[in-house]
Amino acid sequence: MNWYPQKADELNRILKSFLKNPEIDVKEVHGIIVPHAGYEFSGKIAGKAFALLPKKEKAIVISPSHYAVFHGLMSLENIETPLGEMKITENDYKKLNYEHAIDNEIPFLQKLGYSEVLPLVVGGISEKEAEKIAEELSNKPLPIIISTDLSHFLPYDIAVKKDRETIKIIEDLDLSRLKEIDACGIFPVMIAMYLCKLRGWKPHLIEYKNSQDIIGEGDGVVGYASFWF
Repeated sequence: MNWYPQKADELNRILKSFLKNPEIDVKEVHGIIVPHAGYEFSGKIAGKAFALLPKKEKAIVISPSHYAVFHGLMSLENIETPLGEMKITENDYKKLNYEHAIDNEIPFLQKLGYSEVLPLVVGGISEKEAEKIAEELSNKPLPIIISTDLSHFLPYDIAVKKDRETIKIIEDLDLSRLKEIDACGIFPVMIAMYLCKLRGWKPHLIEYKNSQDIIGEGDGVVGYASFWF
């Protein structure tokens, strides 16, 4: 499955159209939460968040695992897109071959001039483990990209209601309601929320839509939201 254009010139063109500053009142940006669906569905929503990132060389990308079942953190062997190979920060984690929830974020970073990433794929973790990972990340002065979609394949009205509840929990950093979050990237989101608590940061919603809003059809919809913190 091709989640985004496989020709460099077409990918560059579409990324340029997506990376539009949302023209909101933004202070210092430490990280973003973005969707990872095919670009036709969530590219514009993700692009508005990526456009807010500071100009750096390195970043951390944290995603859920869609293809492997494991506990804790793993990284990736390599990452290559039509825009070239992305250097992976040296690390001691066990490696996966591929994770689209990481890969779909990389072209945005390449277009912005980033040249190196630490990709972290999160398997099952507890709240305590999420807090510990957040503590470890809090010492790394790098932009952090949290990759997640929201609810999956629900009727439109139910999806909007659930997604709005998830968005409120994230914005309020309500750690007492973590189990109510409906998102495929619940574990990366947990890490982000603990990290924001530790550092005194606050997530701010940039945009929310679901697949029916975007393509105008579909009985079961998928929710997409972007935030900055």
